Amino acid sequence: MDLRHALRTTGAIRNFTDQEVADDTLRDILEDARFAPSGGNRQAWHIIVVKDRKTRETLRDLYLDGWHDYIAHHLVGLTPFSPLATDEDRRAVAAKRADAEALSKPTGFAERLDESPVLLVLLADLGALAAIDRDLGRYTITGGASIYPFAWNILLAARERGLGGVMTTIATRNEPKVQALLGLPETFAIASVMALGYPEKEFTRLTRNAVEEFTTVDRFNGQVF
Repeated sequence: MDLRHALRTTGAIRNFTDQEVADDTLRDILEDARFAPSGGNRQAWHIIVVKDRKTRETLRDLYLDGWHDYIAHHLVGLTPFSPLATDEDRRAVAAKRADAEALSKPTGFAERLDESPVLLVLLADLGALAAIDRDLGRYTITGGASIYPFAWNILLAARERGLGGVMTTIATRNEPKVQALLGLPETFAIASVMALGYPEKEFTRLTRNAVEEFTTVDRFNGQVF
């Protein structure tokens, strides 16, 4: 597949057909994805392929709990889990939790996460991450540079084989419970839960902001590039 076409059409896919994904296909996807860059080439990732039905259902329930919190943020007009949220914001979100649960529907992605043909849990080995912003006293982000390129490679490799998927982070809301469910060492963080499968609909060209809307020269408020 042409790379430029893949970059412009590989969006988040949450609706899949019932077609199974062969283990050999998944292995081939991971075989290609493993060439993602990472800090010091430490490849600080670990993948768990979740197949057990009960484990999938429990993971779904933990995910859905976080999803209700996510929706509650939307109900009060906030960016979900923003690092800039105030205590007042958090109280407003908590007050909308019941309303968020009431909006839950059986056909939603979160509600049927366990039915995804492929369910992957992407872990980050905290001991192998160079979190350069660790001591800045703010939300840390740079460590993810050694993990999320691998996740994106998984989506691109899946796209090459006619599969679609989505990288989600909602399950991290209940990380201690997910760690216990999957038997994780405390030094491994939940970077993402990824769902893959054959998409119900054809891939289409994505819509994104123009380069001029997010690129400037020399300064944040500099000339538009």
